[in-house]
Amino acid sequence: MQEDSPVNLLCSMLLPLKLLNFIYMARHILFFVAVLFITLVSSDDNFVSIDCGSSDAYKDDNSIDWSGDDDYVQNGESYTVQTESISPVMDTLRAFTTRNKNCYSMEAAKGTRVLIRASFYYGNYDNKSSPPSFALQFDGNHWAWVDTTSTGYVYHEVIYEVKGDSLSVCVAQTTVDQFPFISALEVRALSSSMYDYVDKNYPLFLIRRFAYGVNGTIRYAEDPYDRIWRGAMGGDGLRNVGSDILPSGSSVRDEPPALALQNGITATTPTDRIRLLTGLLPSVGIPVYINMYFSEVAQLTSTQTRSFQIVMNDQPLLDSPIIPPYDNCTEIHLTNYTLSSDTTLRLVPTDTSSLPPLINAMEVFQIGDALTDGTNSNDVEGLASLQNAFAILGDWSGDPCLPSPFLWNWINCSSDPIPRVTALYLGSLNLSGELPDFSSMDALQTIDFSNNTLVGPIPEFLATLPNLEQLNLADNQLSGSVPDSLLKKKGLNLVMTGNPNLCKPGKTCTTTTASTTIPGVGSSGSGGGKKKKSSKVPLILGTSLPIFIIIWAIVGAFLLLRHRRKAAAVLSSAGTNRPQASPLNPQMGKMGMEFMNDIKVNMEDQSNVELADQTNHHQQNGTTSQS
Repeated sequence: MQEDSPVNLLCSMLLPLKLLNFIYMARHILFFVAVLFITLVSSDDNFVSIDCGSSDAYKDDNSIDWSGDDDYVQNGESYTVQTESISPVMDTLRAFTTRNKNCYSMEAAKGTRVLIRASFYYGNYDNKSSPPSFALQFDGNHWAWVDTTSTGYVYHEVIYEVKGDSLSVCVAQTTVDQFPFISALEVRALSSSMYDYVDKNYPLFLIRRFAYGVNGTIRYAEDPYDRIWRGAMGGDGLRNVGSDILPSGSSVRDEPPALALQNGITATTPTDRIRLLTGLLPSVGIPVYINMYFSEVAQLTSTQTRSFQIVMNDQPLLDSPIIPPYDNCTEIHLTNYTLSSDTTLRLVPTDTSSLPPLINAMEVFQIGDALTDGTNSNDVEGLASLQNAFAILGDWSGDPCLPSPFLWNWINCSSDPIPRVTALYLGSLNLSGELPDFSSMDALQTIDFSNNTLVGPIPEFLATLPNLEQLNLADNQLSGSVPDSLLKKKGLNLVMTGNPNLCKPGKTCTTTTASTTIPGVGSSGSGGGKKKKSSKVPLILGTSLPIFIIIWAIVGAFLLLRHRRKAAAVLSSAGTNRPQASPLNPQMGKMGMEFMNDIKVNMEDQSNVELADQTNHHQQNGTTSQS
């Protein structure tokens, strides 16, 4: 037996060290990847800004990155407004002339508190001078009735906590020949502590957000959450005031921008009052949530005081008066109040105040109905199976059944609080391929797949659907025998005519198997040859690690390891002329040599097997070569 040479011994000892070094490098690379991931998620990932009807990506004057909407919606037509441009974002829109509702969908992290803003600018895009009205929805909940105008643009904003792993915004037609459209869609992630004085099961619909004493609008980047604060200047006994410092709003829960706190309005005399909510509320009472922000605009002297009370319908609301702090902020929230246009809300100075009341900013919301839990998850799972099998169905998104009556066009639903899908109307949709498993949809009563090009056997799970009464599979290319359990199912009206490859009941079946396809008809479920678009683009709020970072991390580790192997090879070729290596564990060297020998034996065995396979192949089939 040949003794180990010094070079082989060194290689055997270096092998465990290489493995340890690789692990060490991998740990550092993974740490780098984690830091980079956190940086990515905490920066651009809080914003999704969609320019509807556009395919371009650009940065606007507020340094907000916008993208087109091709990856978020699969229906509708793009248009350009015909009137004068009011902003690049409003120059295009997407209009929808088909379907009960059309939705933009994207992934979201469950439990994320988000602000969603939908904007609409008609701009006479259809040359009809007839701005439409329609319904706006989110996650299966009613949001607003949109009344567009011929000139200006309107927007609606909602704040809520996402209940699932995705979110959707839909527009739905409510009047004949008035087609819904949308110009822009914005999603902003908020801090989890913001706007949490209201139960998380209820959404907040913005009525108005004011920055008093400001001439213009405040939004990103002054407000990192890109809320739109409309300037409201003083008048009718009010005057504008401003501070020489920029106070911070980060100390209060809802984090108003500093620029909104730097300005405000006061009454003109110490005894005057400030009336709020004028012209904001409807004649019928609605539940509201109000945030008020107070920050002193000047350093008061020892002889000056400013204190006041919030009074609603002549009743004070606070146990103690408000004294606005200088270079800071006090936030007051009002909730669980039902208010209307008859409600009076005032800031009233106390008897000891030498200065009039002051307010810097205010937000007024309507509290919506409780958020729905959506369509039954078993039905959603079954519908997803159908959409994966038939691409023509993949264009549908949003909640299938909610809000009622805006269902997907090819289903019917129950009226339960968590609705069930009771019918599938998929006849004459040019579906091709085999039927997938949608056995989770156990509330189905009617299934119609007639007049398509379905192939393969009739699935046995159809007989297990307990409520199934109508099953129409007529005029397809189904094959094999009909499940006996389906034929014996009581109360079922089964239609199978027009399937020449199906075995008749009671006859022995010798026709095609489940994998058989009809010539000229694909079995992949392409749904009429239409290529399925990619799955919903992840909301940048999601937590998926970018794959390219992992790839580069692996490549980097491989290159470093290769470099070290080359260095070890140089040491081996140097023989005894190299410096003496430090003593190593001889048992580790022996294990390393055994490991190297095992690799060598395995490689020789593999080569022998491949050679034998090639020899057998040539003997059986012959070999043709050309020089």
